[in-house]
Amino acid sequence: MTRRDGNRLLLEGPVDVGTVATFLPASAGHLRDGVAVVDFAAVTSVDSAAVALALALMREARSAGRDLAFANVPAAMSELAKLYGVSDLIPLAPRQ
Repeated sequence: MTRRDGNRLLLEGPVDVGTVATFLPASAGHLRDGVAVVDFAAVTSVDSAAVALALALMREARSAGRDLAFANVPAAMSELAKLYGVSDLIPLAPRQ
């Protein structure tokens, strides 16, 4: 599930191979409409699909001419991004 709070898009629940297909379509309009941060604070679990989602969201934001950063990225997702050699492609938002 996604929820918008100002310029933040809050992801909720598991972000995994079983759920990730719902996140991208739900997020695309928000990205075009000014979301600058995708927040994982309410995400309960992740797998490699979360990394793929982050990369897809980056592509979507860039195609809309927008910058995007990620907040509260779970440690497991960070480790997977490092393992796949894509951690530099997933910019982290400054801590608040």
